[in-house]
Amino acid sequence: MKLYPIETGNFKLDGGAMFGVVPKTIWNKTNPADENNLIDIGARCLLIEEGNRLILIDTGMGNKQSEKFFGYYSLWGSHSIDKSLAKYGFHRDDITDVFMTHLHFDHCGGSIQWNKDKTGYEPAFKNAKFWTNDNHWQWATQPNAREKASFLSENILPMQESGQLHFIKRPEGDFLNQSELDFGIYFVDGHTEKMMIPHIQYQGKTIVFMADLLPTAGHLPLPYVMGYDTRPLLTLPEKAKFLTAAAENNYYLFLEHDAHNEIITVEMTEKGVRQKEVFTCGDILTN
Repeated sequence: MKLYPIETGNFKLDGGAMFGVVPKTIWNKTNPADENNLIDIGARCLLIEEGNRLILIDTGMGNKQSEKFFGYYSLWGSHSIDKSLAKYGFHRDDITDVFMTHLHFDHCGGSIQWNKDKTGYEPAFKNAKFWTNDNHWQWATQPNAREKASFLSENILPMQESGQLHFIKRPEGDFLNQSELDFGIYFVDGHTEKMMIPHIQYQGKTIVFMADLLPTAGHLPLPYVMGYDTRPLLTLPEKAKFLTAAAENNYYLFLEHDAHNEIITVEMTEKGVRQKEVFTCGDILTN
């Protein structure tokens, strides 16, 4: 198995929204805001090469939305999914599976693109199976008013219309030891219904793709929960359970949204679980 970080493009979000009830005087120390109260956000996806499969976890925002739409998110940097794939000798058409942790636009927007004459939409990975789960699919396609702006139909429905959509079989509990994609999955409901957190066994390490359970290293303290979470009182025990396991088992936490910290480990302290070490992807993953 080989793992590759796929940088799909950075953006910015309101720091207050990202930290919920935590005062700016506290979160600004770890995630400094600009003059508009915006903090740096990454969209770091992960490519798994194993045998004849190339599995891409999440796809970023994509590039099909309007200039007005992207104006809300202050895009910055030069990353793109195509450049990141090409860096490792791959092309979109090589991808066999696209696993989406959840269907918010900043995680799955890159899965769908305009067709050639911009009259409709088509899969951006024409040879791939798209993976979600049935509960989350229903939640995303019949969105509540609070999340409706995050579940964009043009990002979601074309997956089903293409015939490339597949559902992960969910376990009775909250952890699936081995999925159809040969990695474990922790199912959580605090951020959104049945978000999936992949646990990948790699060279004797457990690499965990954090999605929005831990957006940045600055979110480690338990009460530091995003204002975007639909059920923050569920996030608290889900996060506590996971971070305890991460500290006890020395998980390597792959941070999707932290623009400046790529992979961290954690440890138990008298203040709770806190950061232990910081690594670049090059330190841990295949170059």
